[in-house]
Amino acid sequence: MGYVETRDLRKVFGDVPAVDGVDLSVAEGEFLVLLGPSGCGKTTLMRMIAGLETPTSGEVYIAGERMDADVPPRARGIAMVFQSYALYPHKTAAGNIAFPLEAAGVARPAVTQRVQEGAALFGIGRLLPRFPRQLSGGERQRVALARAVVRSPKVFLFDEPLSNLDAKLRALARYELKKLQRQLGTTTLYVTHDQVEAMGLGDRIAVMNHGRVLQVATPREIYDHPADTFVATFVGAPPMNLIEVDDRTLLGFRPERFLPRPAFDPSADVVPFRLRVQHVENLGADRLVYGVLDERARSDQPVIADLPVTVTTPLGEGQVYDFGVERRWVRYFDRQNGARRGGGAA
Repeated sequence: MGYVETRDLRKVFGDVPAVDGVDLSVAEGEFLVLLGPSGCGKTTLMRMIAGLETPTSGEVYIAGERMDADVPPRARGIAMVFQSYALYPHKTAAGNIAFPLEAAGVARPAVTQRVQEGAALFGIGRLLPRFPRQLSGGERQRVALARAVVRSPKVFLFDEPLSNLDAKLRALARYELKKLQRQLGTTTLYVTHDQVEAMGLGDRIAVMNHGRVLQVATPREIYDHPADTFVATFVGAPPMNLIEVDDRTLLGFRPERFLPRPAFDPSADVVPFRLRVQHVENLGADRLVYGVLDERARSDQPVIADLPVTVTTPLGEGQVYDFGVERRWVRYFDRQNGARRGGGAA
């Protein structure tokens, strides 16, 4: 049994299944990311684990104990950080961090000590006298994290806690959050629609769509061996290229694996293509080449190549070039249901 586990967990609103029979097992100390588009059920799933939503059916276990509907959030040994941070505006940063300890009846001297320790962990000691309105987004995020940490929970639940930060601060916060989780060793579930966050933070990723978990695997496995065409195109920017081979088969490959033939070692086993270039974007570190396949199965299928600066082959718009993909990076999918075929490689 996992440290956090759901068994055939369902939540139906009216006749719409928001979470549709999810079986999930999170190991003790693991950082698991729930990744999917808005409305896929990931936040509802987390709220059921937290006890904020009552399941329509199914079971939730935390540390081997079944969390029935009558077990409130405060009794589940969890700490949750929300997208909005949910800070009390009338309390200082210190008061916000102290609140869950005070509510649990912790003695005042111990509260003061743990608030100081939590503030030191996030470098916000100087901010303790300030109110939320006097803090930046990044500072509020640190206060919310400190409030979660001082409770010494069994499980952290994060619901898109970085989405209100700007891109530069978000990257720094990802690093700090991962380092903190490694330091504390606390089992963590993290909800996001941002694949960069998911790839950077998760020990494993659970990709969700339409209330179901489509694949649970390491970031590398998710990227290199997607279970279906949804995972293949949702994870990756630009997304995996998918082209029609016949009425039953789609062939897929990542844009960074799609290169001009001169870029390959002569001994490489390469699947050849003819690419008619339509547009080239020079992005500094790489070039995005947009085009259509000039021949193979069906013509005029749009594809993208992501070329690193080391590939210097000149490419002119409107011209046709020999491109290819090493066979080991080609994936095949069923055209009807999108499922991956044959374990991956061609």
